[in-house]
Amino acid sequence: MDKKIKKVVLAYSGGLDTSVMIPWLKENYGCEVIAFAADLGQGEELDHLNEKAIETGAIKIYIEDLREEFLKEYVWPTLKAGAVYEGKYLLGTSFARPLIAKKQVEIALKEGADAVAHGATGKGNDQVRFELGYMALNPELKIIAPWKDDKWTLTSREAAIDYAKERKIPLEQTKEKIYSRDRNLWHISHEGGDLENPYNEPKDNIFMLSKTIEEAPDKPTYIEIGFEKGEPVSIDGEKLGAVELMDKLNKIGGENAIGQIDMVENRLVGMKSRGVYETPGGTILYYAHNELERLCLDKETLHYKELISKKYAEIVYNGTWFTPLRESLDAFVNVTQETVTGTVKLKLYKGNIVLAGTKSDYSLYSEEIASFADTELYDQKDANGFIRLFGLPLKVRAMLKNKKK
Repeated sequence: MDKKIKKVVLAYSGGLDTSVMIPWLKENYGCEVIAFAADLGQGEELDHLNEKAIETGAIKIYIEDLREEFLKEYVWPTLKAGAVYEGKYLLGTSFARPLIAKKQVEIALKEGADAVAHGATGKGNDQVRFELGYMALNPELKIIAPWKDDKWTLTSREAAIDYAKERKIPLEQTKEKIYSRDRNLWHISHEGGDLENPYNEPKDNIFMLSKTIEEAPDKPTYIEIGFEKGEPVSIDGEKLGAVELMDKLNKIGGENAIGQIDMVENRLVGMKSRGVYETPGGTILYYAHNELERLCLDKETLHYKELISKKYAEIVYNGTWFTPLRESLDAFVNVTQETVTGTVKLKLYKGNIVLAGTKSDYSLYSEEIASFADTELYDQKDANGFIRLFGLPLKVRAMLKNKKK
């Protein structure tokens, strides 16, 4: 089977794992390698990536700016669904993988490649996310996952660093500085090294997008987020495109130490892992969106949406993005968001977000009804009959218990 692979498209980041995979694929499969790097907002990480890939042995490299598509087609739907994995993780790495897989498959078709490859390990979630994407979009493509390949002998990051040095591949990682990071417009994750012991507090110098709580300003920052049909569209009244809005929120949130998450999570493959995440702008958006929904959604819709948000998070986390269930849940969520339009005012202070006000033309809150006085719409005496009916099952049960005594 190996001899049939002539050309492979590799999901390439320029980091340790994918850097060593270009020469490894050539040495072990005798194939041509096309590198593909998705610009999802990694910033300077993409600098000199073109030269590095070619010098390392790739015949070609694609670097595509996918930032807007990433936010509008993957991040915003997840935000609108209110999806949070295990109560803390805002899915920053998770929803980037289906998009990368999709573009990989498109490039493979364009270039006549017969295989796709990724650098995810056999212990992580990303292997599943990538490979389910490939399978859903082009099941004819062969999948090469070096970490799970019998030929792969670089079973630690230390071994990979030695392999890279032997082939003169430039790396930022060293055996002393060995965190595994994933960065995009939404977040940055930190794993490995001393973080593998969950009792170790993250060192202050680990943070790249945000200040520490101690460094944050000693006075609060107020901010107003505008939404249209559940999607963020403005900051402090200024209309902004998706990418510009996210960049600005990350700077504001990072300055105030917002969105630093340290958690032990349950991976899809069955083990627990510890990650430290920075999601400054995303944390602000989730908080604001939730508060606006409280104002604009009726009770039953809001409560049911809370039920499906957990399932949506599992779909994103598990990599089952390209499925009828996710599309069906999107259809439901989009209907709920028709009236989620308005403005949320927040106070940011040393890692905390405090609600400072919400307003919307679709607000279901009525000062008249909420007041203690009787109104034409609400007569307090009506509650007597309501409570008698609502509590009837409890009353009947108590009568039965008393009869048996």
